Amino acid sequence: MHHNSGAMLGMFSDLPPLLRVVSLATSGAFLVFVYAIIQFFLPENVMKLRVGLSILLGGILGNVTDRILYGSIIDFLVLGQGENLSPAFNVADALQWIGYGLIVYMILFKSSLIWHEDNKRDRLWIDPAYQLKYSIILASVSIWFSIVFGVYTYTFMKVMINDLIVNGTSNGERFLFPFLMVLVILSLTFSFSLFLIGRHLSHRSVGPIFGFKRYVADLRKGVWYTFKLRQSDEFKDLEVIAETIKKDLLELDKLKKEKEKTLNQIVQEKEAV
Repeated sequence: MHHNSGAMLGMFSDLPPLLRVVSLATSGAFLVFVYAIIQFFLPENVMKLRVGLSILLGGILGNVTDRILYGSIIDFLVLGQGENLSPAFNVADALQWIGYGLIVYMILFKSSLIWHEDNKRDRLWIDPAYQLKYSIILASVSIWFSIVFGVYTYTFMKVMINDLIVNGTSNGERFLFPFLMVLVILSLTFSFSLFLIGRHLSHRSVGPIFGFKRYVADLRKGVWYTFKLRQSDEFKDLEVIAETIKKDLLELDKLKKEKEKTLNQIVQEKEAV
């Protein structure tokens, strides 16, 4: 039985206890977020890579759970004999290495499945002004949330520590529930705010595309009108494209009618003869 106060194989065990436990435990939650993002963008035909990432995350979260509950990771497996002993580890550590193995295998030998030619873009920034604007907006919201959360955490910890020192309170558990309640409220508010921002920003993008598709469908039905976007909408160049398509179709329609008229005249002349 060995209590590892650091990360895998004892890394970061020399950090101060508060910094070590909080930072390493928080990193586990952050990895869940990164894992979800990676799984979202991965193609569907890389199941081994998906499984490897899932096994790796499961092993990491196993250790994170130990750290949150007990303040350290419980290791109990050792390989070797006598002086040739491996560092103590646990099942979660073993799972992590299995996950690493699957990930490395897929990257080295199946990279064409991950970065398939059909899924590659010629340019990372297709429309730099458009992409940068919304990337900066979402990043700014995240930064502001970090500032709000940082102020909340700092003041909460300061009040708690002062109470422990001045009043000699030894039961820190009574601070845990109010801290978690406010944290949940902040997180839900932040998530809901991002949801509303995403809905609003996507409306500016999806709205013009939806309107353009409907406009083209109406043109095919012979319904002619001018395509106009709202002032705040993106893709203003669609108005020019729509007008060009309308002019081309009108020209084609005019040529079609002239051709039909000519054919009718020829038919009438033949009937007259």
